[in-house]
Amino acid sequence: MSIIPLMKQTEDIASTQSMTETSIIVDNVNKVFGGTGGVHVLDNVSARVADCEFVSLLGPSGCGKSTLLRIIAGLESCDSGSVEVLGRNVVEPGEEVGIVFQTHNLLPWRNVEGNLALSIEKTLDAGEVRELVQKMIGTLGLQGFEKSFPHELSGGMRQRVAIGQALVRNPRILLMDEPFGALDALTRDRLNLELLRIWQAERKTVVLVTHSVVEAVVLSDRVLVMSDRPSRVIEAVDIDLPRPRDPQSIREAPEFGECVVNLNRIMGL
Repeated sequence: MSIIPLMKQTEDIASTQSMTETSIIVDNVNKVFGGTGGVHVLDNVSARVADCEFVSLLGPSGCGKSTLLRIIAGLESCDSGSVEVLGRNVVEPGEEVGIVFQTHNLLPWRNVEGNLALSIEKTLDAGEVRELVQKMIGTLGLQGFEKSFPHELSGGMRQRVAIGQALVRNPRILLMDEPFGALDALTRDRLNLELLRIWQAERKTVVLVTHSVVEAVVLSDRVLVMSDRPSRVIEAVDIDLPRPRDPQSIREAPEFGECVVNLNRIMGL
């Protein structure tokens, strides 16, 4: 579990990171919207994410968490600094990264199978596409809904399909921009459980943007706490709770409450 804030890249940090394969390196990233005199969003943000680690970005609304995620994905450029993903300097989106947004963005005229096939149908033959789509439907627990269209699905099911769209290409890294924020608490808990199950089976590197301290503790190996704008990493917190985790039962552990209290303290809540 090794995502580490890098205010300065010290020898101790470098030594620690050399012991674990690093999937993502964010080095002194700055972002200003509107040019000189504009809105300074990210202020020398640096971090490293280890291979197969589950990391949450936690911070106030509007602090730049989603902007940082988009820069890692290659959907947004930084004004200074750099980002490396799997040893590649990020200048554009890469096939090794999947991203799930706050809204599902499913095509309304395509059913579940069609939406899941969207990102692979131009590069694979029809048999391979069918095989991967059916496997993903099983992974997501959507059997019986293969022919359903988005308007026929619940909000939770639509988000499952959106996660499947990102995973069906088998990316090594999954970036998630508060994908459960618009869901009710019960559905959110269910999808947290599904996400934990999928992560345990697939062993992807995951970076999740969330406003929920509880969600961050339930899901993460480590939480990066970000400040108000211009945002920087103010602390990285290990979540040393046993796995596998259940979103309901894990909350009964005394250590869970301690983690929540500690993160709230860091955020000034």
